[in-house]
Amino acid sequence: MLHTFAVANYRSLRDLKLKLEPLTLVTGANGSGKSNLYRALRLLQVAANGRLAEAIANEGGIPSLQWAGPADTRSQRKRGVAIQGTRRHEALRITFGFASDDVAYRIELGLPPGGESRFNLDPEVKAEYVWQAPPQRKGNTWLEREGAATQLRGADGNWQRLGFRVDAARSVLSELAEPQRFPEVFALRERLRSWRFYDGFRTDADSPLRQPRTSVRTPVLADDGRDLAAALQTIIEIGDAGALHTAVDDAFPGSRIAILGDDARLEVGLDVEGLLRPLHATELSDGTLRYLCLLAALMSPRPPQLLVLNEPEQSLHPDLLKPLARQIVAASKHSQVWVISHAPKLVAAIEDAANLVAIELAREFGETRVVGQGPLDEPAWP
Repeated sequence: MLHTFAVANYRSLRDLKLKLEPLTLVTGANGSGKSNLYRALRLLQVAANGRLAEAIANEGGIPSLQWAGPADTRSQRKRGVAIQGTRRHEALRITFGFASDDVAYRIELGLPPGGESRFNLDPEVKAEYVWQAPPQRKGNTWLEREGAATQLRGADGNWQRLGFRVDAARSVLSELAEPQRFPEVFALRERLRSWRFYDGFRTDADSPLRQPRTSVRTPVLADDGRDLAAALQTIIEIGDAGALHTAVDDAFPGSRIAILGDDARLEVGLDVEGLLRPLHATELSDGTLRYLCLLAALMSPRPPQLLVLNEPEQSLHPDLLKPLARQIVAASKHSQVWVISHAPKLVAAIEDAANLVAIELAREFGETRVVGQGPLDEPAWP
């Protein structure tokens, strides 16, 4: 389980450290930095998949992602003076990292060196580390990358320099994909690649959710929900079908999932009490389709280590928020779940169902902070 997530100098996240639980709920007003937090966590997975440069270029490149405020705001606020720019003593680096029960990881990104190139939006990995658990020490570190040099600790405890140069714009996790030679790095890479992120589902008339789709057993719902019918049928056949039907009835009393189509193509449907035929996907409301996608994600027969839902309340009727909260809490018994929401009713329902208190974000002088968290309350990092 992840117990710490840390990010620095990424958009409004100047220096943020979060303590994570089996179910972590993050809330805050619009503009408080929730979406930045979600993107930061997802960039860790993107790095492991080898698509870091592409993802950062799509966000505008390193200059657009870097913290735009002054290097020092806390001391200025303590002194009660107006916030103003200060001289930087070192180059600004964007840093992401996490610590789990058995391993910790950190990657630092910066601007590439100057020169004539059409790829100046590419990041440069300045440093990368893998160690056993915070605090980081030389003795518990087993991968260290600084600049162009990468070294790993061998089975005999001695450091060995990597025999080739890692692309400056790529994470070492995406390059060392040989389980026999680099078992620890490979295991960490696969862990990050297994994380699942769901950030809204298209439900317009042309959405894949409303069209018959190829019939393939699908234990893991795609991030855009395009294989919803197959994912629901997979739960019915090899997952907890009873729990799925109960969850549908909880949200839509008197209704039951109906997977329509033939053996070649499947379509989502819903049997509704009082109707003589099932409703097809084209007839279902946006909120109903999105809710069914969330059920498919939360009730996967192959639960992930980490499941992240970003604003799952989109287009949902308020009456669906309590049933959704119950399913989120149930999923947290099998996976670590992280929910980011600004819907007070959903936040309150999850807090009540799970007996927890949400982490609230707020923005002060452009910087995202955890409400009520002081320096002594932050988890140890690195």
